[in-house]
Amino acid sequence: MRITDQLTDAAILQSLGERLGRFRIEAGLTQSELAQEAGVGKRTVERIESGVGTDLKLLIRVLRVLKLTEGFNALLPELPPSPIAQLELRGRQRRRVAHSRRTKSSSHKQWTWGV
Repeated sequence: MRITDQLTDAAILQSLGERLGRFRIEAGLTQSELAQEAGVGKRTVERIESGVGTDLKLLIRVLRVLKLTEGFNALLPELPPSPIAQLELRGRQRRRVAHSRRTKSSSHKQWTWGV
């Protein structure tokens, strides 16, 4: 099933779980073996594959064992600087944040020695 915006959250989790299960089987791992290599409980793998969901950190551990973490680059690609920011930087990398300059108040006198 193709994941689209029209699917419910539960349907998306179900589809992702099924896909993950197929990747696990293709890797020749049982749920127990995958759980052990990922450092999570077998029940966590079962929950992910059934579409119930789990903590994102645990999902990342499982994906790392199956060598699927590169998929996050397609999921959330790095954004390049905006065209305006590129023009302002003119090829330089931004190193700090500029703060607005304070104007001197007429009530404050400049300090001098011996006064």
